[in-house]
Amino acid sequence: MTSWPAWIRWGLVLPLLTLNLFVIRQLLLPLAPFPGLFLTAALIAFLLDIPCRWLTGRGMRRWVAIVLVTLATIGALVFAALTLVPLLIEQLGQLINALPGLLLAAQEWVNRLQEWAAIRGLPTEFGDLSSDLLSRASSVASQLSQSLLSILGATLGTTINTVIVLVLAVFFLIGGESITKGLARWLPDAWRSLVTSTLARTFRGYFGGQVLLALILALGQIVVFTLLKIPYGVLFAVLIGFTTLIPYASALTIVAVSGLLAFQDPSAGLETLVAAIVVGQIVDQVIQPRLMGSIVGLQPAWLLIALPLGAKAGDLYGLGELLGLLLAVPVASCLKTFVDAWAERQGIHAVVSNAVVSEVSAGQE
Repeated sequence: MTSWPAWIRWGLVLPLLTLNLFVIRQLLLPLAPFPGLFLTAALIAFLLDIPCRWLTGRGMRRWVAIVLVTLATIGALVFAALTLVPLLIEQLGQLINALPGLLLAAQEWVNRLQEWAAIRGLPTEFGDLSSDLLSRASSVASQLSQSLLSILGATLGTTINTVIVLVLAVFFLIGGESITKGLARWLPDAWRSLVTSTLARTFRGYFGGQVLLALILALGQIVVFTLLKIPYGVLFAVLIGFTTLIPYASALTIVAVSGLLAFQDPSAGLETLVAAIVVGQIVDQVIQPRLMGSIVGLQPAWLLIALPLGAKAGDLYGLGELLGLLLAVPVASCLKTFVDAWAERQGIHAVVSNAVVSEVSAGQE
């Protein structure tokens, strides 16, 4: 049997891949939001599996470890719902009520900047921005209030989805090994071990480290913001900690929060900025290297490319942009590992390295 030329085989890859992705999208969209719930439950199972493995490694039976970890998780969620969530709702309501005043203060800053530029003969194109801030001051507050009411009104649906996710996570935790082995049988023998080990190591290590870092960062900033008596400190600390799960998002959140407070009180905005940066640097420089190491193995440029692609893919396939952002980095890391392994098996690395060595040798001669 004559094999097709390489250019024909490679030319068929993109159309077939596009067709398969389209078919997958058509299958997943009618099932939304269940695919997203399944993926969320799988991620939670990955996280819960970390302490379970730690306990079983010290002689505890697997089912006992699962029961203890599940009960501890439920207890932590109940404690957070009784203590932290009411405080967050209270501060969110205060922020929504204060938002028109903050926007008016921002308008005053724009007017001062416009006057300063006019005195020095500089271009003053801030009129549209100032009027826009004034017109949207009340509309933004009303929209946020309506959003808050809609979120509170959807409590029943959110509770049901949460219960479904937690139940699925427990089932995945109990039967995770058998599920993984069953899915791995569909993979080629040459790739089975690499794919399963890479997925387990990357997802377990990345999400475990990121969630732990987010909790440490949020708790540290809650303590610091409370001591400094920063307005809405608990709300902002939790927001910054949550956005740590997405690379570079926490830095943007810190700048946005500090700028928002600076419109009302410049000293409070500066204190928030400095405190958030100091706590974040302590976590990044001291704690993160011990937890994460080099699990991801991606350059910053590839991270910036993977994040918007992940958000777009999550939106297209009915998983949600947030879940797409959370999955973008570990999926890109796994793909990089697979591509590197394929290239090494094809001898591409060897060819490139030999060519580089030949060029260096020729240059030395």
